[in-house]
Amino acid sequence: MSEDMSKEEESLSNSQAPTQSPPTASQAQAGSGSATGSGSSSGPTSSSQSSGTLSSVETIPVTLASVPEEPEPVPWGRMLPMKWGFRALNCVEDAYLFGRDLKCDYVIGDPRLESFLIYSKKHFRIYREGGNFLVEDLSNNGTFVDGTLVGKGMKHPLVNNSVVSLAEERNRVFVFMDLVSDDQTIFPKEFQEKYLVSRGIGTGVCGEVKLAFERATCKKVAVKIINKKNFPSVGTATRNAEREIEILRRIDHPCLIKTEDFYQTEDTYYIVLELMEGGELFNRVKAGHGLDEAVAKLYFYQMLMAVEYLHRNGIIHRDLKPENILLASQAKTCLIKVTDFNQSKILEGETLSRTLCGTPSYLAPEVFTHAATTGYGPAVDAWSLGVLLFVCLGGYAPFYEHPSRPSVQEQIIQGEFTMVPSKWKGISDQAKDMVRKLLVVDPSLRLSITSALKHPWLQVKHSPLNHELHIETFKG
Repeated sequence: MSEDMSKEEESLSNSQAPTQSPPTASQAQAGSGSATGSGSSSGPTSSSQSSGTLSSVETIPVTLASVPEEPEPVPWGRMLPMKWGFRALNCVEDAYLFGRDLKCDYVIGDPRLESFLIYSKKHFRIYREGGNFLVEDLSNNGTFVDGTLVGKGMKHPLVNNSVVSLAEERNRVFVFMDLVSDDQTIFPKEFQEKYLVSRGIGTGVCGEVKLAFERATCKKVAVKIINKKNFPSVGTATRNAEREIEILRRIDHPCLIKTEDFYQTEDTYYIVLELMEGGELFNRVKAGHGLDEAVAKLYFYQMLMAVEYLHRNGIIHRDLKPENILLASQAKTCLIKVTDFNQSKILEGETLSRTLCGTPSYLAPEVFTHAATTGYGPAVDAWSLGVLLFVCLGGYAPFYEHPSRPSVQEQIIQGEFTMVPSKWKGISDQAKDMVRKLLVVDPSLRLSITSALKHPWLQVKHSPLNHELHIETFKG
């Protein structure tokens, strides 16, 4: 036992003595900094003197070689959604497969979509071939490009602003943007940065309306582009455009179109408006038959609400017609909005309008007879709404050209119209009474907008229509 202890003490003593042995691994890793005092010290080395630890070694700066970043791939096309539940797709790869199958590049995977099950597991694919872009139909249910059925196994070219519909022609799902040839630089820089302009959706005397998408959110909007060079009369047309912009910025009502943005260059106005997916009322009544009375009542009540708001704020619309009534959706019962204020007039005090403007068959008698003399007031809008209601219920215009009839202007001045029994047999007496009281030649005897809102035809049994529509009466 004592011998073993003696050996341990000797071993401990030897380990404490200074040596000239080679540096340890840690010392070797420390590099040249460990040379000082490695064998010259006559006693044990303190931690503060030791240069053999990593913490005491200065960091040697190293210059790293820069690694070039991969360039962002440039998309050749973009599929922009036209329906709720779909998302945008930037086309970078040569081909994309669309369908419900989880293996598709673009999965139509939301069962909450109204027509989810009509989409095939592999519905269609888009691809580029040389400088061309094509769509291939893979579905029995059909893929349409700009209203044309492609046909299963068949291909169809895609061009800028092509609309792709799935399962049925009216089910418009995507609009294709050709990013190779489409030139967005024609628009102002600030506008380009915020919006991507697509296809035309309407035209007017001095401009056109285009579908556009907000870049950040893919939200759809309508852009009214007014080219000042197209004005037939620069002075009047410019004033009309500027007045329309002023009105759009002033108004705030759920049944009036809303302005979201505005841009101007030396020769062009860009008015960004909310998009109404249901199109014009004109397209619902042009087929030669009227609307169901309940639907006509729903739409007409909203028109009255909108015009009452305008009149309360000193604005006469002066061009109320089916083309200027927009619908929020394709559903029968939907929100409507009055649009197009190019012919509108802002009344100052008791001033009357003295301009002959508007669409002839919807003009009030006093516009023809008093425009150049005593002028006319807000009652002209009540007459136009009477004509509108007549068209919605009867399916035809009350004043129209015919060899056996006087001119349209004379018919209007005399208040001559006929409710053809075969067209009006299913319409209630209250609805007919509303039409007759609005189409009174003398504006002082004509039903006012405020009185029309209180007409028995618009009163429902338990609640007024605006409660059903959840429309507030805006005060302002």
